[in-house]
Amino acid sequence: MTKSENLFHLIIKENPNGIIGTMFGANCIKSINGKTAAFLWGEDMVFKLDQKGQDKALKINGAKIGSHLYAPEKHMNGWVSIPKYQSERWNELTQKALEYVNSLKQ
Repeated sequence: MTKSENLFHLIIKENPNGIIGTMFGANCIKSINGKTAAFLWGEDMVFKLDQKGQDKALKINGAKIGSHLYAPEKHMNGWVSIPKYQSERWNELTQKALEYVNSLKQ
């Protein structure tokens, strides 16, 4: 298991409002309402955030707007990718992503 995968599983344990799942073959963290909040893609984590959260996350060095998993030229609205070298921010962003997707109507 890679360091990113180990950290992903640690984050799941630290966030009782999240459950492990998969999205397009990638490990993801889903909220209790079944919506995906974050997923591990390669060595990076990608987070679903509200506009304020996106604006703040994109100021992190190396952050970028998420792209479709199998079509990197297509942006995923509302998703921000945070690189492995910024992994100390992943837990905080997971919490914000879970709060956001839990607030969305089903």
